[in-house]
Amino acid sequence: MRILIIEDDRDAAAYLTKAFREVGHVADHAADGLNGYDLAREGAYDVAIVDRMLPKMDGLSLIGALRAQSVETPVLILSALGQVDDRVKGLRAGGDDYLAKPYAFSELLARVEVLARRRPKGASEETLYRLGDLELDRLSHKVTRAGEEIILQPREFRLLEYLMQHAGKVVTRTMLLEHVWDYHFDPQTNVIDVHVSRLRAKIDRDFETPLLHTIRGAGYMIRDGAK
Repeated sequence: MRILIIEDDRDAAAYLTKAFREVGHVADHAADGLNGYDLAREGAYDVAIVDRMLPKMDGLSLIGALRAQSVETPVLILSALGQVDDRVKGLRAGGDDYLAKPYAFSELLARVEVLARRRPKGASEETLYRLGDLELDRLSHKVTRAGEEIILQPREFRLLEYLMQHAGKVVTRTMLLEHVWDYHFDPQTNVIDVHVSRLRAKIDRDFETPLLHTIRGAGYMIRDGAK
């Protein structure tokens, strides 16, 4: 399950991100409403967890904007505002569930799982990415190229997943740091280069057509070399 956490409290966001990853889910974090809005529109998330009081765009405005753009990702509102009127406003704004802080993670997890099962009929949930003869299955965490299975480490899988979500587009180092490593600063290391090199060796080395390209001075791009 892919979960988007839109929360400006860094400690709270770090706790949720770690907790979801520990139970086997993929969790991305946005620290303000505008960034969260952009990620929710671009990413194929199963559930979004949205704080009400966010900088740049408040949670209810964010949800309303997503619904206006026909983004039907289930939204759980997580807020310190827990009165009946607050919950009613949140649900009427387009939220699917509302949980007041403080909360138990076990309850939050159960609610998220229910929302993921309750996705609207016909809602798009892309679980299989294809690029030429390369396939990535988000559910089974299986990657194949030309029918041959490729074994990736968890970070390599997340890196490839993010690149394939943006196939044909330049992905910058900053984008990778924020969405694959959950860093909101540049650690001034070659961690990205090392992982890209390892990934390239696994998906390209034994095949005739390279798919993963370095765009000098910009970042990386994965594209179908046969086109």
